[in-house]
Amino acid sequence: MNAFLLRGGCAALALIAATPALAQTPSADELAALVKAQAAEIAALKARLDKIEGQAVAQNAAPVAAQQMAQQQASQPLVVTPFAPQIVPPGPADIDVAQARAVAANPSGVTTEWGAGLPVFRSADGVFTYKPRGRILVDVSSTMGSDYAGRNTTTTGMRALRLGLEGGVGPHFFYQFETDFSENEVDIVTAFMGWRNRLSSKVDYDVRVGHLFNDRAFEGSTGSDSTPFLERGVVSTAIIPQRGFYGIGLMGRMFGSNWHASVSVTGDRVDGEQTTNDSRTAAFRAHWNPIKTDKSLLHVGAWGFDEALSSAATTLTRSTVIGGRFNGAVRVSTGELLGGKSTTGYGVELGGYTGGLWVMGEAGRRVARLTGGRPDFESKAWSVSTGYFLTGELPPYNPRLGSFGQPNVLDPVLNGGSGAIELTARYENLDYTDLVLGGDGWAATLGVNWYLNSFTRIQVNGIHWRTNNRAGSYTGSDDGQTVSARVGVTF
Repeated sequence: MNAFLLRGGCAALALIAATPALAQTPSADELAALVKAQAAEIAALKARLDKIEGQAVAQNAAPVAAQQMAQQQASQPLVVTPFAPQIVPPGPADIDVAQARAVAANPSGVTTEWGAGLPVFRSADGVFTYKPRGRILVDVSSTMGSDYAGRNTTTTGMRALRLGLEGGVGPHFFYQFETDFSENEVDIVTAFMGWRNRLSSKVDYDVRVGHLFNDRAFEGSTGSDSTPFLERGVVSTAIIPQRGFYGIGLMGRMFGSNWHASVSVTGDRVDGEQTTNDSRTAAFRAHWNPIKTDKSLLHVGAWGFDEALSSAATTLTRSTVIGGRFNGAVRVSTGELLGGKSTTGYGVELGGYTGGLWVMGEAGRRVARLTGGRPDFESKAWSVSTGYFLTGELPPYNPRLGSFGQPNVLDPVLNGGSGAIELTARYENLDYTDLVLGGDGWAATLGVNWYLNSFTRIQVNGIHWRTNNRAGSYTGSDDGQTVSARVGVTF
C-alpha cells in the first residue's frame, strides 16, 4: 500500500508537469511547494492506513490468542497419576477404574502420551488405549573360589528379551500380551484380558483370565525388571508351584486404600502337556499397610497355594540356583524325587520403609505329598533384604499391589543429572534336608543399582554362597563368590 501511494504521488507530479493547461513552466519555488504538499498528503494517507491496520490487529488479537491457547491445551498429554509418587505411572492394563474413567471422560483430542520410554496411544474420544511393551535385560556372571573347577565359570545371557502390548476399551475392559525371546526360545509369558469396576467408593476390583503371573511372595510378585537384585530370592524360586511362575486360569483381585487380596485358580503353563489333565493350582495372597504416610510404610503379607499334580508332573526333583541365574552349576539340589501327588506352599512377608531405607523379610514352606505311603517332603526357605537410596528417592514400593515397581528417578542422567543410586544387601537360606539326598545352602549378597532414568538401570551384585549337596556332580560342602552385572531397559 505504501509503495502504491508513492507511485501515485510521482505520477501526479509527472501529470502536472506535462498538462497543457500550464501555459508557463513553473518556477523552482512553485515546484518545491507542490512537492512539499504532495509529501504531506502521502504522510497523512499513510498514518490513516496504519491506524486502520492497528485497529484490525487489536480486534483479532483476542480470538487468535484464545485459539492458540486452546490448541496448546489440546496438545497437552493427559497425565495418569501413579498409585504412589515414587513409582512410574501404571500402563492401561494396571490403572484402576477411576483413572480409566477419567481418561474416557476427558477425550480433549489427545492421541499420544509419552510415558516411561514408549508412548501410550489413545483415540480422540478416549475409549481406546494402547501401549507397546518391551524389556531387555542383559547379564554377565563370573564365579570363582569353588573347590570344583566346573563351578568357576564366566557366562553371559539374556535374562529377558520381551515384546508385547497392553491396552483397554472404555473404563472396564483391558488386556495385556508379552512374548519372551531369551535363551533362543519363543515363550509366551503374560497373556490375559480382564474387567475392572468398583464395589464401593473405597473398594475396587478386577478379574483376569488367561496366562497369568503368580501373585505369590513379595519378590515373587515383583517383575524381573523391578527386583532390587539380579535374581529373586530363594523364597520365590523354591517355594513355588511345580508349574512355575505362570499358569492359565482365572484371577480375581480386590483393592482398598491400604490393602489388596487376590485369589486364583490356574492349570498348566500355556505350553504345558496337552495329552493329560492339567495340574490344578489354587492360590491366594493378601497384603496390608497398617502404617502408611508420605515418607514411611509398614508392609504385612501372607500367601499360599495348593496344587493337585497331573499324572505328567509327578517328578518333583528340584535344583535351585543360589549363586545367580547364569551359573547353573551353583545350585542346591533335592536329589531325585519321584511320585508326587500334590503340594501345598505358604509364606509370610514383613517389612517396610522410612525415607530412602527399606527392609523386607520373607519366609516360606512347601509340603510335597508322595505316593506309596512315603512321608511328606518339606522345603523351607527364608530371606532378609534391605536397600537404601543415596540420592533421595523413596523405595519404589507399590502400595496397590504390595510389590516393587520401577522407581521415579528425581534427577535422570539423560536430563543432565546423576540418576538414582541404591545400595542393597540380602541374606537367604534354603533347606532341602528333609529328604535323604536333599541339600542346603545360603547366600549373602551386596549390590548397587544405578537407575539412569525410570526405565534404564545398571546393576552389580557380589554374592558369597555356600552349598552342601548330597547328590549330583558337586557334593559336599563348597563355597565361592559370584559377581554378576546387568544392563536393563524396560518400556
